[in-house]
Amino acid sequence: MTKRTSAKYKIDRRMGENIWGRPKSPVNRRDYGPGQHGQRRKGKLSDFGLQLRAKQKLKGYYGDLTEKQFRRIYGEAERVRGDTGENLIGLLERRLDAVVYRAKFVPTVFAARQFVNHGHVTVNGQRVNIPSYRVKEGDVIEVRARSKQLAVVLEAVGLPERDVPDYMEVDHSKLTATFTRTPNLGDVPYPVVMEPNLVVEFYAKN
Repeated sequence: MTKRTSAKYKIDRRMGENIWGRPKSPVNRRDYGPGQHGQRRKGKLSDFGLQLRAKQKLKGYYGDLTEKQFRRIYGEAERVRGDTGENLIGLLERRLDAVVYRAKFVPTVFAARQFVNHGHVTVNGQRVNIPSYRVKEGDVIEVRARSKQLAVVLEAVGLPERDVPDYMEVDHSKLTATFTRTPNLGDVPYPVVMEPNLVVEFYAKN
């Protein structure tokens, strides 16, 4: 199991938002935070608090990445020419676990990490079991033949609440996906508002 699977919905409640758009999210029933102090009135967040929340939300969305992982990706985004926030989103969307999730081969990003770890995925015909592997434009991602009848895959393909974004071409009959281009923020189908500009501000000041 991945490190956060059993408690992934605590991230939703901590953020106060259904960040994956899942119908079973406890935020749909309880819009306050977890724990004995969760129902206390929340004060207005400072600029630092807003920036920190934006960072936590983005980290949480991609499977609750560690600070070390996320900081490294941010550093790469900062070094590339162009808007750092847009670059950050592009790098996160190129993670293999994110691509597997976007292709609807699995129901959650946590399941995607586990699915890749267990060797169920190939990239251009070669098995890859590293969730953070960075796909390139034109790469073909496929569920291995022996894994195509797994219950988790069959469940995910039929999920109505998510659509495949237009920067990927997916054939669910063959369980293949082609990563056609690196997306911008506006291309990514986040169920909630993500603010990478605040993440940039957070790291610029801290």
